[in-house]
Amino acid sequence: MPKISIQDLKKIKEKERARMVLREGEYRAKITVHMGTCGIAAGAREIMTYFRDRIGQENLTDVILTNSGCAGLCAKEPMITVELADAAPVKYVLLDKEKAQRIFDEHVLAGKPVEDYALARGSETRAT
Repeated sequence: MPKISIQDLKKIKEKERARMVLREGEYRAKITVHMGTCGIAAGAREIMTYFRDRIGQENLTDVILTNSGCAGLCAKEPMITVELADAAPVKYVLLDKEKAQRIFDEHVLAGKPVEDYALARGSETRAT
């Protein structure tokens, strides 16, 4: 029987974490806008407003929009994290309304991450 590597376990963890986060309530996607002081100063409110309005226009009931505090990368604000069921989260940086629109269309609706604006894919984990 083949051994499971640490990398295999991390992939399983990320997949199951995303599924558990989104499964409660039958949501398909979760958008988190990072709104620490630095994010707000960089335009995170405009990004949050865009996503809120777009979800309403599309009448989507399976997309969660939430906010969080600072993600620790002030120079990369505004930032969001998009989580789809059965996929690793993707953190997007240096956003504006046009980039947010592309992310919504391509990632949230079509399921294809926008690599042009992505900083990282997967959860932040700490080595122990």
